[in-house]
Amino acid sequence: MPKKSPPTFEAAKAELEKIVSAMENDKLSLEESLKQFERGVELTRFCQKELAAAEQKINTLVEKNGEPELTPFDDTGGQ
Repeated sequence: MPKKSPPTFEAAKAELEKIVSAMENDKLSLEESLKQFERGVELTRFCQKELAAAEQKINTLVEKNGEPELTPFDDTGGQ
């Protein structure tokens, strides 16, 4: 049975980072690696859904009169 998704994007990201670290350090058996990989896939899907929802909200917030209002990005620090 799959574990529940974490309550927040940040919690999911932290759990995913922990899984990746454990797998990179060869601290898991093959069986445990497969379980953790499965959990990682679940967490990745959760994070993707959260990011997509955030992107949609941002797009909605920047629309003006039903049309996106795009402004150039100023990476010079406004100087």
